[in-house]
Amino acid sequence: MTLLLATLYQILQMLLVLALAPLLTGWVRLVKARLVGRQGPSVLQPFRDLLRLLRKEVVLARNASWLFRSVPYMMFTAIWLAAGLVPVFTTQLALAPTADLIALIALLGSARFFLALAGMDTGTSFGGIGSSREMMIAALAEPAMLMIVFSVAILVRSTSLAEIADFMMAGAVGLRISLALALIALVMVAIAENARIPIDNPATHLELTMVHEAMVLEYSGRHLALVEAASMLKLLLYMALIACVFAPWGMATAGSGVAAALGGMLVFVAKLAVGGTLLALFETSIAKMRVFRVGEFLGGALLLSLLGAIFLYVSRGV
Repeated sequence: MTLLLATLYQILQMLLVLALAPLLTGWVRLVKARLVGRQGPSVLQPFRDLLRLLRKEVVLARNASWLFRSVPYMMFTAIWLAAGLVPVFTTQLALAPTADLIALIALLGSARFFLALAGMDTGTSFGGIGSSREMMIAALAEPAMLMIVFSVAILVRSTSLAEIADFMMAGAVGLRISLALALIALVMVAIAENARIPIDNPATHLELTMVHEAMVLEYSGRHLALVEAASMLKLLLYMALIACVFAPWGMATAGSGVAAALGGMLVFVAKLAVGGTLLALFETSIAKMRVFRVGEFLGGALLLSLLGAIFLYVSRGV
């Protein structure tokens, strides 16, 4: 019965993240529009954009290989699976025994690697520029992400996301400077990984500053729909990860019942609304930085995560 319920929750979570990802993107766009005095599009507009792309014909370059055609499917699958590993409304998931932070980083790194290859596959200059910039960001963001994982793992003595959420909900951790540093570092990494302002601007196609958009310029039709859907899922994944590790309150635990799981879903939606509002506020209050300063931004994230790990080592509680 327990395994059956965990499997049902896992299926519900996979469907929930798939449904909420476009809504989160639409919510961020709407709040940003309202903050700058515009009416803004509906929160359902990302659904309409995806459906419009799915109905369009796929146009491929003559020299596009099988890799270029396969990457949207591989990228979407990897990020969807990664989003399914992060407990969002309950820790009682069928994939919980295999859902740890290392597997999460591996899935996200695989999706990024194949997208960078696809950006160079057609031989266009924009694709090459976008891929090289993406790899530069990854080279700085992944060490910072690993240090964040080490900080949390040292404290919880596990990299399992379900165990981390249960540990944080127990309230025994208290207030720690190391966790505050890890949280700030994770937010900075999330901004960079999702190509948000000030690292990148997903709403523009200015060729001198593009990163993510430069890699996907050659995609069209259902391929572009999958790439866009994967980007929306990735934004939700990072918000869910921050909520799971640093604010898991309201989440149902194993054996807490169906009512607690339903309540956890409502709390998760509220967390996404708050996270989307904070992201919109941040993006409307800051300008995009120049590309060569991205290293300084992510270097700060790496330094904060490293300090967090060091503080945990030298603190008396560990």
